[in-house]
Amino acid sequence: MKTITFDTFVRGLIVLLIAAGVFYMLNLLSSVLLPFFVAWLLAYLLYPLVKFVQYKLHVKIRALSIVITLIVVIAAITGVIWLIVPPMIEQFEKLGQVATHYLQQETNIASFPDAIQDWMQANSDELEKFFQSDDFTQAVREALPQVFNVIGQTANVLMSVVGSFITLLYMFFILLDYEYLTSNWIRIFPKKNRPFWQGLADDVERAMNSYMRGQGLVALTMGILFCIGFTIIDFPMAIGLGIMIGIMDLVPYLHSLALIPTVFLALLKSADTGQNFWLILISALAVFLIVQIIIDFVVTPKVMGKAMGLNPAILLLSLSVWGALLGFIGLIIALPLTTILMVYYQRYVTKDEDPPSPPATNETSK
Repeated sequence: MKTITFDTFVRGLIVLLIAAGVFYMLNLLSSVLLPFFVAWLLAYLLYPLVKFVQYKLHVKIRALSIVITLIVVIAAITGVIWLIVPPMIEQFEKLGQVATHYLQQETNIASFPDAIQDWMQANSDELEKFFQSDDFTQAVREALPQVFNVIGQTANVLMSVVGSFITLLYMFFILLDYEYLTSNWIRIFPKKNRPFWQGLADDVERAMNSYMRGQGLVALTMGILFCIGFTIIDFPMAIGLGIMIGIMDLVPYLHSLALIPTVFLALLKSADTGQNFWLILISALAVFLIVQIIIDFVVTPKVMGKAMGLNPAILLLSLSVWGALLGFIGLIIALPLTTILMVYYQRYVTKDEDPPSPPATNETSK
């Protein structure tokens, strides 16, 4: 066992203090640094497209290839939004019309605005007394902070728009000199420490590349399965809802939020066709359950296990552990982080130069 000298202790303490100072500064400057890191992530995702436009389509000027790439990406996103949002708005408007028609039949009221106006005229004295009462004054006093809160949130939205513009500028300039930045960033470290940081960066890049490819394939498979399932049960907006769920699954388990519009669409179909609401909803939930089982127990272990080099059992365990430790964020970073930890465990603890290869199948062993 290596003896810890006073000099070693002091150096370790200095390293810890420096690390704490770096984390403190990152937290203090998070609002400023976040657009830059988001821009770097977007540049990392768009760089293959920019390189394809520049070298395969022979667009010599890098700035022009970046603009073309952004136009294509924005057009694709706009097309997906056009495919999903207008039909969804139309369905909700139809649901409102059905609900209004139902209430008119049940209450025998031809026009709700006219009915509200008649009620206000008939109860004008009571309304005037209420507005002059202490209870109303107190309610206004309690509501004013909420109004200012809404104004503050609106200001935050405007600042987010400005931040998005700054992020796009960052992304443009990063893509403009992407090769230079990715090959020379290592120079900020002393020469003796560069091999470690270069190895770490290579491992992170390798893990992220594998993760992006694998998760993209999983999301595509999920979207196709939902489109097929919703079409089989004749669910409203089957294709659009399936595409939306597939896109949401690019972030693991975010597609669960699609249950909210699914309930509304089931309610709309029930009101429009007269079918039992619970039967329609149970059919949609059955599609969710079946697709989730296929994705979790067949697609994800096979695709992500192959892409990330993880055994399916370890993959499922990593999702459970990181999800329990860090919640939703843990589900997002579980697979690449687990891969990096295993690589460094093999490199620095077990001293394995290469990860062990998977066992041979019966056919290959024969």
